[in-house]
Amino acid sequence: METICSAGIGSKALQMEDEITALMDDMTLEEKLGQLQLLASSHYHDLPPSEQLLELARQGLLGAVLNTRGAANTNALQKAALSSRQKIPLLVGLDVLHGYRTSFPIPLAQAASWDVEAVEKVAAIAAAEARASGINWNFAPLVDICRDPRWGRVMEGSGEDVHLACQMAKARVRGFQGTDYSQADKVMACAKHFAGYGADKGGRDYNSVDMSERQLREVCFPPFQAAIEAGVGSLMAAYMELNGVPASGNHWLLQQVLRDEWAFDGLVVSDFKAVSDMTNQQFSADDAQAAMYALNAGMNMEMQSTTFADHAPQLLQEGKVKMEVIDKAVRHVLRAKFRLGLFEKPLTDEKLASSVVLSPSSLQFAREMASRTLVLLKNDNGLLPLSKSIKRLAVIGELAYDQQQTLDFWALNARAQDSVTIYSGIVEKCPSTAVKYAAGYEMFGESTERFTEALQLATSSDMVVLVVGEPKEYSGETNCRTDIGLPGRQLELVKGIAASGTPYIIVLMTGRPLALEWLASHAPAILLTWRAGTMGGAAIADVLFGDVNPSGKLPITFPRCVGQIPIHYDVKQPGKPQIKGQKMQFNYSRYIDCPNEPLYPFGFGLSYTTFHFDNLTVTPKEIEGDGQVKIGVEVRNTGLKEGEEVVQVYVRDVAASVARPVRQLKAFHKVRLGLAEEKRLEFTLGSNELGFLNREWKWTVEAGKFEVFVGNNSDADLSDSFLVTSTYTKNSNAQAVKH
Repeated sequence: METICSAGIGSKALQMEDEITALMDDMTLEEKLGQLQLLASSHYHDLPPSEQLLELARQGLLGAVLNTRGAANTNALQKAALSSRQKIPLLVGLDVLHGYRTSFPIPLAQAASWDVEAVEKVAAIAAAEARASGINWNFAPLVDICRDPRWGRVMEGSGEDVHLACQMAKARVRGFQGTDYSQADKVMACAKHFAGYGADKGGRDYNSVDMSERQLREVCFPPFQAAIEAGVGSLMAAYMELNGVPASGNHWLLQQVLRDEWAFDGLVVSDFKAVSDMTNQQFSADDAQAAMYALNAGMNMEMQSTTFADHAPQLLQEGKVKMEVIDKAVRHVLRAKFRLGLFEKPLTDEKLASSVVLSPSSLQFAREMASRTLVLLKNDNGLLPLSKSIKRLAVIGELAYDQQQTLDFWALNARAQDSVTIYSGIVEKCPSTAVKYAAGYEMFGESTERFTEALQLATSSDMVVLVVGEPKEYSGETNCRTDIGLPGRQLELVKGIAASGTPYIIVLMTGRPLALEWLASHAPAILLTWRAGTMGGAAIADVLFGDVNPSGKLPITFPRCVGQIPIHYDVKQPGKPQIKGQKMQFNYSRYIDCPNEPLYPFGFGLSYTTFHFDNLTVTPKEIEGDGQVKIGVEVRNTGLKEGEEVVQVYVRDVAASVARPVRQLKAFHKVRLGLAEEKRLEFTLGSNELGFLNREWKWTVEAGKFEVFVGNNSDADLSDSFLVTSTYTKNSNAQAVKH
């Protein structure tokens, strides 16, 4: 079934549907097909729209535009559309993944904050800047689960875990859209890529995906359901072929699951040329057949390719596509425009951006947010935080100095000149310290010519801040890697600095997990900064020198080597499992050249203080299948600084009719504790947290033993258990379960 309004059919919604019907009754087929067309500008700059786009808008043959920005430019397009016969305004879309002009840390980094409210605020600031600049449709959030860090787009999502990804998806949708995305500081969000895109074979973009329906429903679908629960206005279909059928023409995905099971009533858009790409995938013989498959599957709008406009009239004449299919797609497009308030207010105040974009409050929050995303991976002997009274400090590494490298693949509207580098952040933080810089390595080459200068500087300094990692060009769409170690000759430089005898710490900039076994074994301190955005350099300095205590936790596992990939914590237990501490034996699931365990587990992150978990309680000890259990735990700051800890609750269903993971994150809370302060936290788990999809795809809590683990990463060992005494199965269909 397909509802008219996910929030319920009220008088306003019915009036909107009546207005849509009146519009459609007066539209020609050509005008209807125009509404299904999304075309991109040929540039990524604030240039005026092309005459071709303007003319299509004047004729009413354009439904949406991509990559045109700036209020004056988008207003020019809207005015052209308003001069058409039907006067239907345009959707204006852009990928605003983690900020518009104010660039925040990449989405993967934001997930490392484990701070849902802060992530929502980031999205709200991004939405306000984008809408003030004429953008009303945001192609975000990416909610794909990713367990293969070779994939370049891992930087865009929230990592490997279903529960964390669901919370982040909802937060971002709420931030982008609010409760009414017709408001002047909101945009329509677009959850992408539906579905399974994060599991491309070989970690290679656009590659095919073969995946069981169980994996789809248990791992890939929940973040999309969470986005829909939060009211997301649109979804983007995935690029790739899923189990033999491209997502852009996949009737099971776009109609049976999305419309019939989930009752989604928003807009579905293809990815860039993904409809015509079905011919490359050897699914359609030509563009006409691609249009037929996409339209009949439930695609509403086509991005950049023009198969609908070119071939739908003939397909209709031949009976291969029905008019009701076209009309339904047009209705979805028009409904999105009504919900955005474009018919009432299609134009943007061209003076608004000057007071919204790069505002002092936004920049300050970007600094605060960046500091919350940093993950302290190692800190031997409390080497960090550094003293501000260091006399001679060396900052080594081109990534520390190049303003362009403060950005990343998706910082489309951010500008390097607005950004604070790590070097400048340190100089500002330590005015009495002699801070000197050396590039050290070639970012994209194999030369070691710069080593000499860097080693000389290290030898003459009291401390070295060595900044290594990936340049921005190494992650993002199509930037997939087979070797996820440090690029180029960086590791050689690190070893040289280590041999110099000067104390050093590693600052790691990256858009993905890296294999860092040598660093983890030898470097005295490692601070993971991801790609931290406009104010990243200042935030990193805040943490390095102790003005901010790091509190980030990994949202994704760091492998020891590429051979462990795909790797994630919530695995299924093999029949012959490895047991920690057990002497190596022949007949258990293992590698002969590498431990099974990751380098750093999901949820891991250190602090400048220490925390102790105690007095775990589970009450009651027995519940019915539809009952609730309360998990209580005491957390105490046992160190010498105020700090924040992320309390993580994992659950294991000991025996079930469908094999369950060894443990799954089901709840978390970030808590701030002063010196020696102790707090007791309580979490409630019910059928949503304890259930799973049974063999009939019904959400079920089965009778049996459950174990609970509480701590600050996925290896938490403080545990207790309880019994579920009866089996409970929801009457509603399984996909309606909330996350």
